[in-house]
Amino acid sequence: MLARGLATATVVAILDQLSKAAVLAFFAGRGFGDRETVTSFFHLALTYNRGISFGLFNGGAGMNALVFSFAAAVIVALLIYWLSRASGPFLAVAIGLIIGGAVGNVIDRLRLGAVVDFLDFHLGAAHWPAFNLADSAICIGVAAMLLDGLFLRREAH
Repeated sequence: MLARGLATATVVAILDQLSKAAVLAFFAGRGFGDRETVTSFFHLALTYNRGISFGLFNGGAGMNALVFSFAAAVIVALLIYWLSRASGPFLAVAIGLIIGGAVGNVIDRLRLGAVVDFLDFHLGAAHWPAFNLADSAICIGVAAMLLDGLFLRREAH
C-alpha cells in the first residue's frame, strides 16, 4: 500500500505544481488579485496565501513560510508512517491525496513564500476563499479517510 499511496502523492504534487505554473503564466504581467471570469459562478483569481487554511494568519511574512512548512513536514512524516501501515488501497490513496496536497503547498511556501490559490467559486457576491488543486486533494483525502473509517472498515472476527 505504501507504493500506491506514494504514487498518488507524487501525481497530486506534480499536477498541483503544473496547474499553478499555468496560472502564474496566464496572469504574468497582470496585477495581483486580478480575476478572469470563466462562468457566472467561477473565476480564476491569482491570490497568494501566506497563512493557513482560508487565509488565517495571512499577515505574516517569511517566518510563516518556514513555520508552516516545518509543521507540514512533520504531518507528512506522520502520514507516511500511517501509510506504511495502511490496510487497504482506498485508505492508501486517501492518505496519498493528503500527502501530495501538503507537499504541493510546501513547495510553494519554500519557493515563493506563499501558496498560490486561484480557484474562486462564488454565488452572487458570496465568495468561497480561493483554493488550489492541492487544497482539493487534501479535502478529498480527508473525506475519503472518514468514509473509510466510518463505513468501509470491517472488523476482523
